Amino acid sequence: MLEVINQGLETSVQDYPGRVGYLNQGFPPSGPMDSWSFRLANLLVNNDESEGALECQYTGPTLKFEKDQVVAICGADMQPKVNGKSVPMWESILIKADQTLELGFSLNGARSYISFAGGIESNPWLGSKSTFHKAGVGGIDGHAIKKGQKISIGQSATRPGRKVREDCIPNIHNSGVWEIEVVRGPNDDWLDDNGYEIFLNAEWKLQARSDRTGFRLDGPSLTFNEKATNKSPEHGYEPSNIIDQGYPIGGINLAGQTPIILVNDGPSMGGFIVPFTVPSASFWKLGQAKPNEKFKFIEISVSEAQEMRSEQTAICTQGLSLIHISEPTRQEAISY
Repeated sequence: MLEVINQGLETSVQDYPGRVGYLNQGFPPSGPMDSWSFRLANLLVNNDESEGALECQYTGPTLKFEKDQVVAICGADMQPKVNGKSVPMWESILIKADQTLELGFSLNGARSYISFAGGIESNPWLGSKSTFHKAGVGGIDGHAIKKGQKISIGQSATRPGRKVREDCIPNIHNSGVWEIEVVRGPNDDWLDDNGYEIFLNAEWKLQARSDRTGFRLDGPSLTFNEKATNKSPEHGYEPSNIIDQGYPIGGINLAGQTPIILVNDGPSMGGFIVPFTVPSASFWKLGQAKPNEKFKFIEISVSEAQEMRSEQTAICTQGLSLIHISEPTRQEAISY
């Protein structure tokens, strides 16, 4: 067991790949926004990549441990400390009984992940432990963790001493500009050539009014072709309106002149066109972007998106990203 001393900002249980197979019933997959960091955290503590862990956003929690526990912290740098002493990220460490892990405000990136050897024990809902905040399901009682709550951790004989190779760590930065890959479609024939040029050449600002449902963007107005401006009435009045259709996860929904990237908790259908889609291998960048930062979209092919996904999966599942710390260094690393 561990006790929540401070809950942070909407710290929640997530698992990978989330609640798959229920989008047609209105339940999105949820799961970690940055699955690359999440999966590496589980790999470090010798969990299955799908095991439940904590997603922390912008500012992290303070947790007190009732027993010795091997943990790993990956993703955004929230300056983790054990009993007030800084501890490394991207590495499995031992936290001893009665010690306290504290994560503060993020220095770079937006979301950090805490994985525990043995995983978090919670009851799956529709086959997943992932918290879907807006429906109040999954995780622990369907919501973010709360101060005073006790969280059960599974049993594991895992020892500390694993570390992620630097060339396998996602480049989480604070430059303020993110290059986000996109593929065309499914409604790539509703914008005209000028509209596509505007979309791909602009810098789009992430609005503060964004969450795990959708990322709203500010930027220039787009232009449409005749299919959007001369259409039958059932498609709606605005050029970006279309008769209700299914939305892909990662689809960039064009609500009037406001692009909204439909992320992990996004809707399954609606009446706006989706001219571009962010591929799953680029979602980690969305998960680490902060409000008011800029997006610059880079068009790639579907085959390139699939190759990116394969490379990311190889890093996160085959152990190619790990090195084992030598025993003297390991002992020094875990003596907090």
